[in-house]
Amino acid sequence: MSNSSGAKSLWVCVLFLSNVAMVSADWKAWLNKLTTDESSQAAVANVLSEGEIADGLRAALSKGVGNAVKQLGSEGGFLSNAAVRIPVPEHLQLVESGLRKIGKGDIADQFSSSINRAAERAVPEAAEVFAGAISKMSISDARSILDGTDTAATDYLRASSNEELKGRFSPLVDAAVREAGATKYYQNMLDKAGPIASLLNTDKLDLGNYVTDHALEGLYQVLGQEEQKIRANPAARTTDLLKKVFGQ
Repeated sequence: MSNSSGAKSLWVCVLFLSNVAMVSADWKAWLNKLTTDESSQAAVANVLSEGEIADGLRAALSKGVGNAVKQLGSEGGFLSNAAVRIPVPEHLQLVESGLRKIGKGDIADQFSSSINRAAERAVPEAAEVFAGAISKMSISDARSILDGTDTAATDYLRASSNEELKGRFSPLVDAAVREAGATKYYQNMLDKAGPIASLLNTDKLDLGNYVTDHALEGLYQVLGQEEQKIRANPAARTTDLLKKVFGQ
């Protein structure tokens, strides 16, 4: 080999090793940035944890649903909770007021109790419907819920389940209304109202629909409260997965 060829080979080796060193340095710098830069960490974490986010949201919803159904589906769940107690229908409130003024408030109380008991009997049906909606939640749904408002999960369940819930609640409420004597107490109120009853359009009240609509609204209200607890209160995150997802 000539001196000229040897010199060229030496320079090629030097350049190659220099390039290797530069590439290595670049990779080290990139890796160092990746492990120290918070925004990069977050990006990688998001990519790696999409499945965990979905699982975490499903767990949170299941927990919230379980608590809400247990609370409202027990005796006094509606009747003893002023925030969700189903009121006497608006067009009967004049009758209720009149009965209380003449010392017959117990008649109004019987009716109020019967419609709230009917709601309490129907609420457990929601658990199965909500479970189906939760199982169908996509990863994109989960991401939107996690990044959404503090009742985004509840809103998701309302949008995806309300029609099915109403369909399944209605016959249960109708049966519960009969069993709780709501229709009897309703008629008793009208009978005791005397001349006032003739002024009311009693045909416009579908007692089953009235109780169903208020039962569902009460259910979403309590479910929203449960969701807010999990989002805001670390103590409400009772599993490692919930802590990880809602603590990020």
